[in-house]
Amino acid sequence: MATAAQPLVLPRVPRRRAAAVRHLGPNWYASVMGTAIVATAGAGLPGAARVPGLRAACAAVWAFSLALLVVLLCARALHWIHHRDQARADLLDPAVAPFQGCFAMALLAVGGGALVVGRDWTGPGPALALDAALFTAGSAAGLVVAVAVPYLMVARHRIEPDQAGPVWLLPLVAPMVSAAQGPLLVPHLPAGQERETLLLACLAMAGMSLLATFVTLPLILARLVIRGPLPLAWTPALFLVLGPLGQSVTAAGALGAVAPGAVPPPYARGLDVLALLYGVPVLGFAVLWLALAAALVVRALRRDMGFTMTWWAFTFPVGTCVTGAEALARRTGLVVLDALAIGLYVLLVAAWAVAACRTGRGVVSGELLAAPRR
Repeated sequence: MATAAQPLVLPRVPRRRAAAVRHLGPNWYASVMGTAIVATAGAGLPGAARVPGLRAACAAVWAFSLALLVVLLCARALHWIHHRDQARADLLDPAVAPFQGCFAMALLAVGGGALVVGRDWTGPGPALALDAALFTAGSAAGLVVAVAVPYLMVARHRIEPDQAGPVWLLPLVAPMVSAAQGPLLVPHLPAGQERETLLLACLAMAGMSLLATFVTLPLILARLVIRGPLPLAWTPALFLVLGPLGQSVTAAGALGAVAPGAVPPPYARGLDVLALLYGVPVLGFAVLWLALAAALVVRALRRDMGFTMTWWAFTFPVGTCVTGAEALARRTGLVVLDALAIGLYVLLVAAWAVAACRTGRGVVSGELLAAPRR
């Protein structure tokens, strides 16, 4: 009992620091990816140079993606510093761990955009330096995640058969993004060993991502056929399947375009042919999957599917199909591919606008930063 000689001392209650970022998961990097792809895909559209203000708008969107990346890097650093328990829990959660791949892809998407349109704002030299730094960091992170997350799935996670889903592709597609962005840097390297090394490294990363996708995709399709549609909140994740498909078509086109200055003529010609013979059938399958995913999303919307951060799956994966269609259109000159690229880009911009507005509203209200409902 407290007395005059012994005053009452209340126990100190530790104040949780940076509480707003406790539940800021790695999936938030998808907003950076989705924003950056709007800029790069828009700059590569057929006839983009003849559309007044389009390139300036794309450069502004890229600058916004860079600012968003910086903000999220700082917020996620606070998350790891002050909420290490939650960060570790995310790694051990089989539903959250695959989103670690978004970090690497966000770095790569912003870095590639620096050379495509960001140079209009920064100048060629700073744009090249920024892309080189982000490509190096993003590729290293992507390779680590491509091994670490499957390891956790095998050794630490306890996964039920009905948990197979498109998010499993996220750590696997990161090396494919490197393969698509790396060719932008090839012409800036000295001719000879340096160019050939980077080109073949990109080809190797494309191979590891593609084969891993081919192994994983049947599991996802089998889960849908046997277990039925995904839960409503996860339905937009079906669009994630478009990511490795569209990005691989983009990567094949980019590798074929820079191969003549990096590898001997027979191999350069082979990569050029591969870009078309691989790209057309894979893009065809992407369109098929897009139709299936869209139908299931309409079904979910009719059942009152609410907004979540999974809606960002409507952006970057669709954007990779835009860049893939653009690469094939440049290679073939076919008007139908021009029309496909433009149509997909309209869909991308609409999806980005909805996701960005709803995310902004959720951040202001605090709803998206609150603890998940159990």
